[in-house]
Amino acid sequence: MLGELCPCVKNILLLDLEGKRVAAKYFCDDWPTNGAKEAFEKAVFNKTQKTNARSEVEVTMLENNIVVYKFVQDLHFFVTGGEEENEVILATVLQGFFDAVGLLLRGNVEKREALEYLDLILLCIDEIIDGGIILETDASIIAGKVASHSTVAEGFSEQTFSQALATAREHLTRSLLK
Repeated sequence: MLGELCPCVKNILLLDLEGKRVAAKYFCDDWPTNGAKEAFEKAVFNKTQKTNARSEVEVTMLENNIVVYKFVQDLHFFVTGGEEENEVILATVLQGFFDAVGLLLRGNVEKREALEYLDLILLCIDEIIDGGIILETDASIIAGKVASHSTVAEGFSEQTFSQALATAREHLTRSLLK
């Protein structure tokens, strides 16, 4: 019912130059097995690899789905929606994902960096889509939320380390005073 009222995304894919998965998140049961997902990714890659989607978002139809896509360096970004979805909305989701990844990777958008910061990219997808429902498309807001999650986690580990060091210092001081 909710899918009928608001636009839904079926998946977000990030593939490399060979069509291999770098990151992917599926939000529907159209591809129930990992094999079906990989077959869809291969079909999307094969259909789009000869196009030049480097400067603008491109649109194609595949298996009764609208696929919007854009390439940069050695990465291919894809967003898939049902055939009844508005491609402009899907393109806005794609552009938000594309730009947020660019911000998070500090403009160095390539496979090696994407793999190194895969956790941030997956968090980025989570900030954009929840259960297929579009939550956010503004890249700066998405990147800001992802960065705050990762900063909180880093701050927590630094604080924990500092606390552990302080506790060890106290124990050493006590043992020396005895």
